[in-house]
Amino acid sequence: MISAPDRRQTVKLINAARQQGSRLAPACGAAGISVRTYQRWTKGGIMKPDGRPEAERPKPANSLTQKEKDRILDTCHQPEYASLPPGQIVPDLADRGEYIASESSFYRVLHEADEQHHRGRSRKPVSSPPPKGWCATGPNQVWSWDITWLPSVIVGMFFYLYMTMDIYSRKIVGWEVHPVESAENGAVLVEKAILSENCALNPPVLHSDNGAPQKGFAMKARLEALGVKPSYSRPRVSNDNPHIEALFRTAKYRPEYPAAGFVDIKSARRWAADFVQWYNEQHRHRAIQYVTPAQRHNGDDARILGRRHALYLGFETTIPRAAHVLAVALRRAGRAGKRPPARMSRLKLVGAGGRFFAVPHKVTSSEESRAECAIIDAA
Repeated sequence: MISAPDRRQTVKLINAARQQGSRLAPACGAAGISVRTYQRWTKGGIMKPDGRPEAERPKPANSLTQKEKDRILDTCHQPEYASLPPGQIVPDLADRGEYIASESSFYRVLHEADEQHHRGRSRKPVSSPPPKGWCATGPNQVWSWDITWLPSVIVGMFFYLYMTMDIYSRKIVGWEVHPVESAENGAVLVEKAILSENCALNPPVLHSDNGAPQKGFAMKARLEALGVKPSYSRPRVSNDNPHIEALFRTAKYRPEYPAAGFVDIKSARRWAADFVQWYNEQHRHRAIQYVTPAQRHNGDDARILGRRHALYLGFETTIPRAAHVLAVALRRAGRAGKRPPARMSRLKLVGAGGRFFAVPHKVTSSEESRAECAIIDAA
């Protein structure tokens, strides 16, 4: 609802715009109202205020009378109901064959009488604000860490892989394998990562889930000493730490991962070292436009992507777009072990004068014989 002063100011601005040559509809659109609203406000040459606050509304036919409201309050004041909410009072009355009003009417009458308050020794419920989000615009701004289990050849025995990842570059900035899961090992991992990345003067935000090692006393004390701001997943939300979970999934589905388990902790550490080397230096990550995490972390991605873009532009200027699309579709069908669609396998691309179009193989004419043809093999 727009107040009367705001209405007058809006009408004044619209009239000033019209005096300077603007039409009514664009002026009303710029003010955020419709032409019909402007006409209703200025009907009869007088700026009318909103009449809803002073409007007389009929009383609902099913509204409670004052006598019924007093009966509700008297019922709630009885000793047997003094400590019960309306959600229990109304069913109890119904079991006795008595109905006064609905549960919502009980609450409404209690609110009107200022008698609906939190009672008991429990803490009053509070609405918690949504957690603050963190946006990484460069390396070493936001890290994520977690622990995953590495099975051994002995059933029931596990090693624990600790990993810290930079959210911006997806680079693994720290990792260790330990025989136990503890907050102390996690604290040492984070401290080593900060020293290796040389960011002690500007420590990152460290995000994790709500596990015991992540929120243990040793971990929190070390983070406070290092000046690292902790960030945690929301309670009962399983996908608030997706980057590190996706990293663990990639690690455990590598061909080199021993599905039968690790013989000892040394073999687990050797595998982890080889995986980190491959992931940081060789793996072209889809989320960062297929550059390696190390290239992104070191700032080389802009140069590499720019060079790729220039190559792609040159490729598109030398090969017709239609030929390129058809070739890609046929190559995909061949890689998937499928026959190409019939409508594609029976087509060839014919070009002449800089224009290319697809025609059936069997169509022949003198014009096509003079044209430059590009037949794409499905293989």
